[in-house]
Amino acid sequence: MNSALAAVIGLLLSIVLIIKKVSPVFSLMLGAIVGGLLAGWGLETTVTHMIGGVKDITPAIVRILAAGVLTGMLVKTGAATTIAKSIIKALGERYIYLALAISAMILTGMGVFIDVAVITIAPIAIIMGSRLRLSKFKLLLAMIGGGKCGNILSPNPNTIIAAENFDAPLSSVMAAGIVPALIGLIVTVFVIVPLIPKGDLMGEEAKGEKAPHDTSAVGDPEEAKGEEALPALWRSLLGPIVTIILLALRPIAGIVIDPMIALPVGGVVGIIATGKWRETAACLSYGLEKMSGIAILLVGTGTLAGIIKASAIKDVLVGMLADWSNGGTFMAPIAGALMSAATASTTAGATIASASFGEAILAAGVTAVWGAAMTNAGATTLDHLPHGSFFHATGGSMGFSVNERLRLIPYETLVGLILTLGSIGMYFIVG
Repeated sequence: MNSALAAVIGLLLSIVLIIKKVSPVFSLMLGAIVGGLLAGWGLETTVTHMIGGVKDITPAIVRILAAGVLTGMLVKTGAATTIAKSIIKALGERYIYLALAISAMILTGMGVFIDVAVITIAPIAIIMGSRLRLSKFKLLLAMIGGGKCGNILSPNPNTIIAAENFDAPLSSVMAAGIVPALIGLIVTVFVIVPLIPKGDLMGEEAKGEKAPHDTSAVGDPEEAKGEEALPALWRSLLGPIVTIILLALRPIAGIVIDPMIALPVGGVVGIIATGKWRETAACLSYGLEKMSGIAILLVGTGTLAGIIKASAIKDVLVGMLADWSNGGTFMAPIAGALMSAATASTTAGATIASASFGEAILAAGVTAVWGAAMTNAGATTLDHLPHGSFFHATGGSMGFSVNERLRLIPYETLVGLILTLGSIGMYFIVG
């Protein structure tokens, strides 16, 4: 059997198994084995390609584990909650959708996982939505859209792995996502959110009660802690700022600080700045728990990426795009979008796409930074499908049923498309 077709069959098998609630890691590994055997490589060669795929992404896995220190600090010290509350209070009720979107973008942009960012902000959104009688669909879309925008400029696993596989500086890949993210934020809040039909309002509208309009009680996701338990805004921001400065030294001053150093240093600085040093163990445990799940997923993802990379599927994709003007440019976002649809994960999608098609994308003349950036942006297009955890985690944060959550998929996809088109446009302008 043709190796490209065999790899596709292996990928489809993985998708079916994931949809059937089989462990994603084992689903991906089984799909890789089936794909390799159908390609006629035999068991030994198949395993060699699988291990090779895992080896390729091992450096990124180490950096992702190190990033857990920063993530743990932002969440467990209350820094993420402080940042979100401050933004919402500053913008007020009139711009609540913009405030929620900016909060999600900043939190994910600082290194918080997008689902954790949404879960952190959701209690505030619920309180404000009930008081102001707002659509819960619009509230959730604003948070998801902002999170997607932040995801393409963050030191999150998807950006780390894309940069690693293209051998591009992480800081440069993050910087390449700034303008597309800002475009995506504006379009999300002022174009896509208003597209959602009115209805399904929160609050006491059925009783005809009038909502209060003071902004003094924005609501605290961790109300049990009390307002005084949260760190000050400047203390909350110090850790991420240190991380960004350390990563920016490479393009600015030619001083290379590896993300494996910059991310934990920022986390430690944040723990000290917030005065939560007694909670250091809790921060590290939380960060490791979150990142280890991603690391294990990437092992399964790497096995399938190894099979796809060894197959002729990239040659088929190159052939399909050969007649297009600048067809090679579109290979990166298309690969990212297709793999995100297959895995329902930004990280897994960016991993498979960058590991499998990176060489072909570079050979087409795309620079490493923009290859990584466009692949990363493409991976936000369909990462919200129901066979992934993001779909259920974000829906659960607002009390959505599965059918209700499904209604947001077209709008989320549109957000991802805007980010992808923005990244492609920036590549043609400055890449």
